[in-house]
Amino acid sequence: MRAVGEYSWLLEFDDGDERKANERARRAAALLHGLKPDGLVEAIPAARTLFVEGSPLFEAGILVGLEAGEIEVPPSPVASHEIHVRFDGEDLPAVSAVSGVSKEELLETFCAATYTVGFLGFSPGFAYLYGLPRRLHLPRRGTPRLSVPAGSVAIAGPYAGIYPASMPGGWHLLGVADAPLFDAGRTPPVLFAPGDTVRFVP
Repeated sequence: MRAVGEYSWLLEFDDGDERKANERARRAAALLHGLKPDGLVEAIPAARTLFVEGSPLFEAGILVGLEAGEIEVPPSPVASHEIHVRFDGEDLPAVSAVSGVSKEELLETFCAATYTVGFLGFSPGFAYLYGLPRRLHLPRRGTPRLSVPAGSVAIAGPYAGIYPASMPGGWHLLGVADAPLFDAGRTPPVLFAPGDTVRFVP
């Protein structure tokens, strides 16, 4: 654990498996939110870390036990999402060729998996989803696109994701979803939360 501000800390989870490290970060964040200790402002999980912001009232000692795994963190309830996708992405032929599977096999493999929201970042509502089958793990595109359409379902590295708005991006595009990922007028404004599960349906 290290201080990154006057009343903010970064917990680091050194598990060899990033997905396990992320799970620990998510469960620690859920525990803090559930306990609502005095002075807690926010707890935000990332791939291998947990950012905690507090106030002068926050007692940071609890964070030491969380990072070391000395505090039992029970699983928290999560939401499940079914996302409908039109699979006509520009990169489908290239992903199929590099993965060594037909387009039909690719989509069957992609849709058979259950994904977990690991963390949000990059853009409001953009969720990094764990669970992509290993045979579909590909590096990012060599040249990012200047504009990726809103709702694009894409993959890169060990992640799947959906672009919440039109923006630059370097992931491989498989199709387009109709899910409203971010709405500033909604409570909460983002559709996904860390720990939620996601299934993709053609």
